[in-house]
Amino acid sequence: MAFDYRAYLKNNPLLEELPKDQWVDLDKKETEEYSGDIFDLINTAYASIGGNLNYTSASDVTGAEGDADYEVIDIDDDPEIDAVVVSKKKEAGKKLAAMGHDNTPPAKSKTINKQADMLKTPGNYVEVSGKIKDILLAKGVPVVTDKAAIEKVMGKKAINIQDDGSYTRYINGKETQKILLGKPL
Repeated sequence: MAFDYRAYLKNNPLLEELPKDQWVDLDKKETEEYSGDIFDLINTAYASIGGNLNYTSASDVTGAEGDADYEVIDIDDDPEIDAVVVSKKKEAGKKLAAMGHDNTPPAKSKTINKQADMLKTPGNYVEVSGKIKDILLAKGVPVVTDKAAIEKVMGKKAINIQDDGSYTRYINGKETQKILLGKPL
């Protein structure tokens, strides 16, 4: 009879560190413990666009991005985290800074739904473009169209602000179209 590793993990409560199907805020020690997993999830989520510029290695989780808050969830039978939402405290509230998932449809769905719920709550916002913008808009996340609010959040980074809330921004010397979603303070 072969040893069933998945069954062992599922039935061994000592290995269960995170509650199933529940978002958990990690403290600094837990963030350090899971830094490799967090990086892998972020790297997976951003692979199609060449990666996330702020996360180039696992050391960025506790190093350059160590001021971020990490919320994780475990949704399947194994004890590994399956998705992460990263945010940072800013003057305008909590800025969603990154996300990650294991590339499974349930993990992707949990991540997007978590972000959409957060962005419908005052004090949360995100700067986005592309496919994620379209997905969040389809989920009913509000667009920030007030020019003064955009300038308050983005400062001089946002130029040529349009009536629909979109604006131009330079990232690493490249002109990019962005939009703010959510409800910044």
